[in-house]
Amino acid sequence: MFDRVISRRGLLVAGAMTAAGLASAACAEAWGSSPTSAVTRQQLPVTAAQDPAAMFAATTNTPAAAPANAPAAQSASGVQPTAVAAAHTGQRPAAWAMAMPGIITTFVPAGRQMALTFDACGGPGNDEMNEVLMNFLISQRIPATLFLNERWIDADPARAESLANNPLFEIGNHGTRHCPLSVTGRSVYNIRGTASPQQAVDEVWGNHERLIRLTGRAPRFFRTGTAHYDDIAVKIVHKLGETPVGFSINADAGATFGSAQIQREMAAAVPGAISIAHMHRPKSGTAPGMLAAIPRLRSAGYEFVHLP
Repeated sequence: MFDRVISRRGLLVAGAMTAAGLASAACAEAWGSSPTSAVTRQQLPVTAAQDPAAMFAATTNTPAAAPANAPAAQSASGVQPTAVAAAHTGQRPAAWAMAMPGIITTFVPAGRQMALTFDACGGPGNDEMNEVLMNFLISQRIPATLFLNERWIDADPARAESLANNPLFEIGNHGTRHCPLSVTGRSVYNIRGTASPQQAVDEVWGNHERLIRLTGRAPRFFRTGTAHYDDIAVKIVHKLGETPVGFSINADAGATFGSAQIQREMAAAVPGAISIAHMHRPKSGTAPGMLAAIPRLRSAGYEFVHLP
């Protein structure tokens, strides 16, 4: 049943970690049409060397229009998204980063374990799947956490359902519109972030509800578009019942690294590492790099596990 995942559409997904790869995945749609319906611990910093594109990320604090529709008043789990947004109204963030307290970038391993994570960013021209990569994971029985954006899901729901039904994969929340998660409209890689606590809630909660419809359960983990958060947004994610996830290994830099560079990044793994790569851009070096790196790590005694 899971021998092969078939993509029915031929589009191209922009990576989430480079300026060029992220520019087309902009969070620029009118928020008036926005769909609305954990444990905090100190983490290791992510350096510019791990994310070269961070060195030239653009920032701005221009506010965006508020969403016309608020999320559902209360979820089945008892979370009240509107109340979460209201609790943070008027607060000003003190931090903006890919790693800070409250964001998981590593985990405590049981032996030589690491977690593979792959993002699917979605949006116009960004909805393809790297079938070589995904079929390799399936054929080799390699667990991974897949962070799916709502637009990527809706581009081919049957494809997303097939992945969600495969026990190898845990499905994480990659946002509704692939926005940096901010309460001030802060931008990165020319992608405008959410501009208020309400917009931050919408970015998480719209896809939270979509993933419940897809999988039958609430997602445990959230990774924002571009992997950037401010500290208020991190608190919002936790209050919505999800745990923000970063990474300690930037394996493909938004699917822009070649195979050799991906292999070098993955070779630096240590127990408890969380890698980020992208399950789209089939013409990128991601599949060749991962198909070479993962067997070497297995030969070195590594076990691939879901996020704890």
